[in-house]
Amino acid sequence: MLRRHIKIFSSAALIFLLIIILPWQAVSQISNYQIMPLRDRAEWIDSMLEKRFDEVLPQLMKSEGIDMWVLISREYNEDPVLKTMLPSSWLSARRRTILVFYQPQGGGPLEKLAIARYDVGTLLKGTWNLEVFPDQWEALRDVILRYKPAKIGLNTSSHFGLADGLVSTDYQLFLNAIPRSYRKKIVSAEKLCLRWLESRTEMEIEAYRKICGLSREIIMAAFDQENIMAGKTTTDDIVWRLRQITSDLGLESWFHPTVSIQRADNTAFDHLRSFSKRPTGESVEYGDLLHVDFGISYLRLHTDQQQHFYVLRPGEEKVPLSLENAFNKANALQDLLTEQFKSGISGNDILKNTLSRAREENILCSVYSHPIGFHGHAAGPTIGLWDQQGGVPGSGDYVIYPNTAYSIELNAASEIPEWGMVIRIMLEEDGYFDGQKFHYFSGRQKDIYPLRVKP
Repeated sequence: MLRRHIKIFSSAALIFLLIIILPWQAVSQISNYQIMPLRDRAEWIDSMLEKRFDEVLPQLMKSEGIDMWVLISREYNEDPVLKTMLPSSWLSARRRTILVFYQPQGGGPLEKLAIARYDVGTLLKGTWNLEVFPDQWEALRDVILRYKPAKIGLNTSSHFGLADGLVSTDYQLFLNAIPRSYRKKIVSAEKLCLRWLESRTEMEIEAYRKICGLSREIIMAAFDQENIMAGKTTTDDIVWRLRQITSDLGLESWFHPTVSIQRADNTAFDHLRSFSKRPTGESVEYGDLLHVDFGISYLRLHTDQQQHFYVLRPGEEKVPLSLENAFNKANALQDLLTEQFKSGISGNDILKNTLSRAREENILCSVYSHPIGFHGHAAGPTIGLWDQQGGVPGSGDYVIYPNTAYSIELNAASEIPEWGMVIRIMLEEDGYFDGQKFHYFSGRQKDIYPLRVKP
């Protein structure tokens, strides 16, 4: 009986040690990127916000012809734009938070106000004097009357959820609070919202290079061939390893990762299966082509990457040529897409031009790329959706601006003769457009990664 208890205890202890040690072994492999302590991250975020308020926002308000921008949110129901303006020490709005930005038409510095009982960080001064204006809406009315704006921008939009953050209740209360003569001065701040969200400073671009490299390192650690066993390790095992490594590093995933398999079988490619109906818990086998979709959040920026691994069969030394050729075709499609980037061109035109060039090159494909930044599926032009390859009304009509970031997401079909079937190479890599050329933040996958796994 005693021996049996010792044996059970030893097994439990071993499992406990594996739970503790394995994730940290993976974390220790990620040695090229130093992740900031929380306080340093907070300082970086606040510095980034200060730069954006001082250098980016005044120019955007001038170019959009909006001299007063009013953002209104209540706690835990934040406008997506307002949430990106909160300092690092604010994890949500407080009570009702009202931010007002005023850019004098005749020039002068941007006024940054918070109609709140306290300052919003160090960048927005709280201006609500309860003794003078017992009601918060009265305080906002006073600000409007003092500055006499020509146009008041509110966050409303038909096509962009990220620019439609003003809720009905606050909109009605705002209308009730301001003089009737000012109602005709209200305009949609849709484009101002989008430009604020999509514009990347050099500080952010430099950080993005490191964040995308870090995200790739996490993928490589999760697919460490020493931790994958043919016929035993499942796709779910790898998915949760990705989540665990990310958590152990003190970071977050902004969506649940996916790992899927293409292999020599009768399963035809189906977009619905790829995005929402893929089977879970499939065992990894020799000869499998593995696909991963993964993204992290760090310093308020998001990554979104899809890459491929091949499980070498016993005796195989390299990835089969037919798969490598298929991968090269997908790389060529990436080039066709990024060559279309030009300032002022719409997402729909980029999509149309890319698909036209792909047909010329005999590439059967789908393109569904999107902006990336403060959100994973971020503000800016939609460049196709997997189920809308003829263009996307509204969001696809929005145009490309310099210094904006994108996730180049697409797939290309190829026949694999020895499998007797067609596969899809699904790639996704993050980069930015500088006004002249598209650049990947941290390179891109150019070959399928081979895995020599344990039997």
